[in-house]
Amino acid sequence: MLFALIKKELLALIRDVHGLVALFLMPVLFIIIMSLALKDVYSPAVKTLPYVVDNRDNGQLANTLLTEWEKRHGKPQTNITNWSDEVKSGKLSYALVIEKDFSKAIAAEKLTGEIQARLITDPGLDGSVFAANKAELNMIASELRAQVLLTSSLMAQFPPRANRKAPDLPVTVSANSLVDAERLAAGSRPTSVQQNVPAWLVFGMFFVVASLANLFLQERQCGALARLASLGVPTSMMIWSKALPYLAINGLQAALMLAVGVWLMPLLGGDALSLAGIHWGALMLVLLAVSMAAIGLALALASIVRTHAQASAVGPTVNILMAAIGGVMVPKFVMPEFMQRLAEFSPMNWGLEGMLAVLLRGSDMVGVLLPTAKLMAFATLMVIIAVLFFRRRAH
Repeated sequence: MLFALIKKELLALIRDVHGLVALFLMPVLFIIIMSLALKDVYSPAVKTLPYVVDNRDNGQLANTLLTEWEKRHGKPQTNITNWSDEVKSGKLSYALVIEKDFSKAIAAEKLTGEIQARLITDPGLDGSVFAANKAELNMIASELRAQVLLTSSLMAQFPPRANRKAPDLPVTVSANSLVDAERLAAGSRPTSVQQNVPAWLVFGMFFVVASLANLFLQERQCGALARLASLGVPTSMMIWSKALPYLAINGLQAALMLAVGVWLMPLLGGDALSLAGIHWGALMLVLLAVSMAAIGLALALASIVRTHAQASAVGPTVNILMAAIGGVMVPKFVMPEFMQRLAEFSPMNWGLEGMLAVLLRGSDMVGVLLPTAKLMAFATLMVIIAVLFFRRRAH
């Protein structure tokens, strides 16, 4: 019986040519247009990136470096117990680590070659920001070293008189061998393609709402649901017969969107989406959770709406609102702080964060448990609502 019901749903889907075009062509066009249009502008503001300081030296020169860094980048985050996990997950953009011999190495006549200050960054940090911060750290360290060495030289040649002030010193000595920057874990640098492919993939998967709702209304209006109920078909079986075909549709959508990012975008002059080294199990888990959440929402709305006009208006409106606040249309990292907090209530944001965790930060199954758990809880709630209304409308 279940296979017969699934076949019925698939036949209805195949006959809905316009719905299929919307499900597959629309997100592809969004990926292409948005990725090319925003190719060179996906760079977070350097001065507003959240970071943490791990000062293991606490000497005067280390404190001077940190003071100068704070002038340029703002205050660091505090009360961070494990900054490595926070940076790896993307909650912090980077950690500035000062080794215990930093002040001694900066003041030494000869460089030892050992790294004494380093930026350990989120693997998804924009490439230009990564390079700029590394260069800036080297510049500040060079200024400190030049000032210390020149002051020492002047002090040796001209013993200081009372109240004599050392002159300001130019940057003439490189401390490049003392500082470094590294990404905490292997991962792709974010580009417009790597933002837009997962973003519009998630949006496209949620777009099944309108298609499923319209098919549901057609069956209810022609009496098909009432006849199935009168034949004793369980409500759970009718729900699954509608959910399983759309799971397959979402799977095809995901494969198509990823293929567009990997192969089509480079041909059009955009950046390529890299899938090298990702954890495929984690990616499949996130995609399954997104699909279940999208189908759950679609079933709930399909069970609630009464007319085709309502289905055509409510479903897309809900999708657009979730996309607007969830980081799909506007990246979360460029939103003001209150909007970033609001984004955390959007199921699309949960799916997008899970995708970015896999594609950019190299997360495994454990790293995506939180967003997938949120998505599955949302899906469960939506299915419960759908079942309650389904029983009322099917009779």
